[in-house]
Amino acid sequence: MSTYRATKVVTALLVAATVAFPAARAQEKFPSKPIELIVPTPPGGGTDITGRLLAEEAERFLGQKVVVVNKPGASGSVGIAHIIQAKPDGYTLAYVWNAPLTIVPHTLNVPYKTEDLTPITQATGGTPLIFCVKPDFPANTAREFVDYLKANPNKYTYGNDGIGATVQLAGERLFGPLGVKLRAVPFGGAGETLKAFLGGHIDIYGGSIPPIIGFVKQGKAKCLLATSDERNDALPNAGSAGDLGLGDNATELWRGVIGPNGLPADRLEILQKAFSQAAQTEKFKAFADKRGEKAIGSSMADFKKKIVAEYSANGVIIANLGLMKK
Repeated sequence: MSTYRATKVVTALLVAATVAFPAARAQEKFPSKPIELIVPTPPGGGTDITGRLLAEEAERFLGQKVVVVNKPGASGSVGIAHIIQAKPDGYTLAYVWNAPLTIVPHTLNVPYKTEDLTPITQATGGTPLIFCVKPDFPANTAREFVDYLKANPNKYTYGNDGIGATVQLAGERLFGPLGVKLRAVPFGGAGETLKAFLGGHIDIYGGSIPPIIGFVKQGKAKCLLATSDERNDALPNAGSAGDLGLGDNATELWRGVIGPNGLPADRLEILQKAFSQAAQTEKFKAFADKRGEKAIGSSMADFKKKIVAEYSANGVIIANLGLMKK
């Protein structure tokens, strides 16, 4: 090859490389399209409400839309099953609460294990489940509530988010030792439970604080029992598990963002940072605080540690309650 031709070939290769390199870098930009955030509950519940705001806040850190998609069913396991089948490219994530990760795998035959998922960040925590009644219910304190229910075994119904799911588990951890007998009625989530409660189809609302708190302020409900060790500032009139001498049986609700296994490390870092920052914005913190929740925005390692420890502890409790899957 002549010097002239060799020079032309080298020049052409350099030009091609110069053109291709920016194109390749552009293709590698993440995210370059909207992210789908699966919420495994029907619209209107606490997880859906906080998940939508978190998605909105995360958009400004990601530079892309975060689209919430509700996939309810089987105590949240339908949505989680969708996640483990998703391509691990960072464009399909989920916003979940405790039950589908740390309770449901013990009680239902689900197609996943906790280790099949990647914890990204815990968004909220320290939140009790709450039990509320209509204003004319003949009790105004947690102790009066318990005493009245004990005097009327199996007369009253309470809504929950599924057999063996968070609300039933949290409730029975208190009702059992207190000698309270209620009839549990499962629903798809707190939003459905609330509709049934307001419609008079069940006697007691069992669920998270966000869906019910507005109706408490309107005088359409009164909340008498919280499953946390201490009272919650959003509903200070609700007695706690600690008030009833059952602090060791307390249950708290948390929510967070997860993804499928195999997410590229660089994309995982971007997602963790964005959703953690979203959980720590003033808007999200104020929103969570008004609904009795605490904004967290944890590291991936801390979130994973929490899930693993809670999964193990719940296994013991569920076995003792006789709710372990066959």
